[in-house]
Amino acid sequence: MLEKQLDALAQMMAEHMARPFPPGFRGPDVEGRDMVMLDSDAYAYAACVHDGLLSEQARVRPTRLTSAFEKVLPAIDDEYAAKYYTHLHNMVVLSADIESQRRK
Repeated sequence: MLEKQLDALAQMMAEHMARPFPPGFRGPDVEGRDMVMLDSDAYAYAACVHDGLLSEQARVRPTRLTSAFEKVLPAIDDEYAAKYYTHLHNMVVLSADIESQRRK
């Protein structure tokens, strides 16, 4: 099961890297969040989980990231950007699930 999830995470990460960043989302904040940093933080978390390099300090990231996505997703009125950030959110959720299974 874990191996399938890691494969799915790798696929999601590759899909994310193939997508262009949403036009107009560099610079302006959405609900107080810098969207470039949210993108970067989410991808970095997924990459660390995928590679098994998550530090104890980074284990609080999924809660912080999920909370940020819960605030920004409803405020995004651009269809492409909403899909882009929903994909990132799903990547964080899958990463958190993988990390949770590893700790068992």
